[in-house]
Amino acid sequence: MQLPEGVRRVALSLEYHGGSFRGFQQQEEGVPTVQSALQHALSKVANEPITLACAGRTDAAVHATNQVVHFDTRADRTAKAWTAGVNANLPAGVSIKWAAEVAPEFHARFSARERTYRYIIFNSPFRPALQHDQLTWCREPLDVDRMRAGAQQLIGEHNFNAFRAAQCQARHPVREIKRIDLARRGDLIIIEITANAFLHHMVRNISGVLMRVGKGWANVDWVSEVLASQDRTKAAETAPPYGLYLVHVAYPAQFGLPEFQPGPCFLAEKLGDFSR
Repeated sequence: MQLPEGVRRVALSLEYHGGSFRGFQQQEEGVPTVQSALQHALSKVANEPITLACAGRTDAAVHATNQVVHFDTRADRTAKAWTAGVNANLPAGVSIKWAAEVAPEFHARFSARERTYRYIIFNSPFRPALQHDQLTWCREPLDVDRMRAGAQQLIGEHNFNAFRAAQCQARHPVREIKRIDLARRGDLIIIEITANAFLHHMVRNISGVLMRVGKGWANVDWVSEVLASQDRTKAAETAPPYGLYLVHVAYPAQFGLPEFQPGPCFLAEKLGDFSR
């Protein structure tokens, strides 16, 4: 692929607090979204209109620690100028972590090999006051071993129709889950899921099913039954968005993108650490 003469492609990684926005994707004028805020800031720094593409759109109240976007521009700026300049023009709920000029064939969405989400549950009889909009509260005790056993039934390539939202616009429901790890850290239970791609609400619907198993309200084998049914009405309710984070997007090494800790900042574990 070749870009027009004088045009360069730039990739960015950003984190954001989903509660500050009505989702990532730009909507009608006046609706606060991550995309609209970022494009506005980028356009100021570039001194030209900027339109961007992202690795994966997130819903309202869903967070990200390593969302990746790219855009094309005629502006000649250093990586530091992009990060510092854009951050100076962004609201407090979103921040650029790195910027890098990339090859013309790089695409934030289509070049991605896999994506990883973390779903974080605060498992306590008492609701959290701190970070209440960054965690999903579950008052009933959860059995992580049961949840882990149920999750393993979802590994591999399957039709995940039973785990996608009715309004999902994906052309087909087949996805490959490469890994699901669960761990308890004090009152926190973390579900880490890596897949080639995700359907709308897929992680939240999987989390809802696993929480029902963890509460003892359903047998471990019920997870397989839900998957085989390919029927959304056979699954559990969609888990709340507050504890969901897009934490990593993997690209081929040839693009040379920087690596960052998955996060969020109160979790020091690297990808895969929750399998131990």
